[in-house]
Amino acid sequence: MPLKIIGAGFGRTGTLSLKAALEQLGYVKTHHMLEVLSSSNQTKLWNAIGNGEAPNWDFVFDGFEACVDFPASPYYKELMAHFPDAKIILTVRDVDKWYKSTSRTIYRLSTIIPKWARVLIPKVGNMHNLAQRNVWQKVFNGRFDDEDYAKTIFQNHIQEVKAIVPSEKLLVFEVSQGWEPLCAFLELPVPDGPFPHLNDSARMLRIQKYLQFAFTIIPMLLILVILAGLYFLVFPLS
Repeated sequence: MPLKIIGAGFGRTGTLSLKAALEQLGYVKTHHMLEVLSSSNQTKLWNAIGNGEAPNWDFVFDGFEACVDFPASPYYKELMAHFPDAKIILTVRDVDKWYKSTSRTIYRLSTIIPKWARVLIPKVGNMHNLAQRNVWQKVFNGRFDDEDYAKTIFQNHIQEVKAIVPSEKLLVFEVSQGWEPLCAFLELPVPDGPFPHLNDSARMLRIQKYLQFAFTIIPMLLILVILAGLYFLVFPLS
């Protein structure tokens, strides 16, 4: 099925909340980095895209009616060309809050994985490469640590989307605005109940702590095993 909604907003602009809202409105499923993380096939596809291979967008988004978040949003122009009937939603956020949130969550996750883990654990290496090639290098040219530069990229992206996408096909949206502008844009009735506001920062911070612990303790255990092996080679049990 063709994509009906293309999210052009960067990660950490409320994309998880938008995913939940779109799925509640019937756009099932909505593609998000969560789908990539949980699917070896998606990881393979996006690694190939990051390596410069020409994507088969119909295959990449097979089974999805909408996409939001990284890694899809930097490719919004290509997706618009391939799915010309799709509507575009640009999620936005205060630039200072966006940079702070991104720095301590998804960017931090990409920096704490040691090289040995990327080499020895293929799934870890594949996810790291995917994020580097499709986000940190493609979008920020490897300079996300430069706060002023990253903020400029963020702001320029918003202006570019507004300039490129026809106004009748574009919704510039802050998730704090709730259901009304989203449903008006999609020509759907407003659901009962509150707009979903999902904040996964706490979960990401817990994952960071777990990974930091794991990547610290595993090398120590390996060293102990090696030392024990050497000891018994030198002083074998009688």
